[in-house]
Amino acid sequence: MEVSEDSLFQSIKEIINLSREKVFRIANSTLLLTYWQIGQLIVEDEQKGKERAEYGKYTLKNLSKKLTLEFGKGFDYTNLSNMRKFYQAFPIVDALRQQLSWTHYRLLIKLDNSDKMNYYINESIQNNWNYRDLKRQINSLAYERVLQHKKSSHETIHSVLKDPYIFEFLGLKANEKISEKEIETGIIDHIQKFLLEFGKGFAFVARQQHISTETSDFYIDLVFYNYILKCFVIIDLKTGELSHQDIGQIDMYVRMYDDLKRNEDDNPTIGILLCSEKDETIVKYSVLNDKNNLFASKYLLYLPKEEELKQIIDQDRIRFELDQEDKKQRS
Repeated sequence: MEVSEDSLFQSIKEIINLSREKVFRIANSTLLLTYWQIGQLIVEDEQKGKERAEYGKYTLKNLSKKLTLEFGKGFDYTNLSNMRKFYQAFPIVDALRQQLSWTHYRLLIKLDNSDKMNYYINESIQNNWNYRDLKRQINSLAYERVLQHKKSSHETIHSVLKDPYIFEFLGLKANEKISEKEIETGIIDHIQKFLLEFGKGFAFVARQQHISTETSDFYIDLVFYNYILKCFVIIDLKTGELSHQDIGQIDMYVRMYDDLKRNEDDNPTIGILLCSEKDETIVKYSVLNDKNNLFASKYLLYLPKEEELKQIIDQDRIRFELDQEDKKQRS
């Protein structure tokens, strides 16, 4: 009897959830179309004005007052301005993605170029980002931090990884001495937010995974699997300055993992050194500069001011492009 009641409950629950999802999709689609059409009418009417800017502002203010009196909230000057920008950013109605809400689009229309906008649209849909997720990604310049944006339909490790990573959600203070174990524990405790920051296609596999040989035992900090790249990704955390010993260790871990854990249908394992300080000279004159499956990325325990973050990203971008050009010349 209990099993039957539970089965009945689950069946009804599923019907209600599916019904609510359907209602939300229809309502969201209708709202987007409504706002797009309002934006279209505003732009077309504005284009008739002789002095476009002054005319548009005057018209919107009066229009917002009349619509608010008639329909209540939702039609103030700011929202009408957003509808206008919405239409201008997406002049083809069929290009609207129904998986995204109006709150998503309010963030997207503020972006300054179409490539960046398309990146955030695709990532939002593929990773099911809500409004807050998208806002954090935009504010932390996720697009700019991706090492290399894909130029074809195929993903590469460079189009998945970022530099630097920003782990402010761990709640650890950057000006205090923190152990690698504390960072590792923080990542596990906030694994969903870590995966959101780390990149797409990652699934958590293990923490302190034990690997043994005939003579020694080793423990890898964190192991993930990327189902897009179809390979294991192992992470070694470092809180101090990067050393040749650290690089040698991650190289050894990758070789061992390929030999002892990788399946026949998996691509070669990727190793990432996540470090608080990255000496570019050591990186340049080590195996990191010779191999395509070993990387060193810097992490920050705080979200810097936009100008500071842009400077860090620009420096990393220049180094990355120089390294790629150097590899091409040597190959």
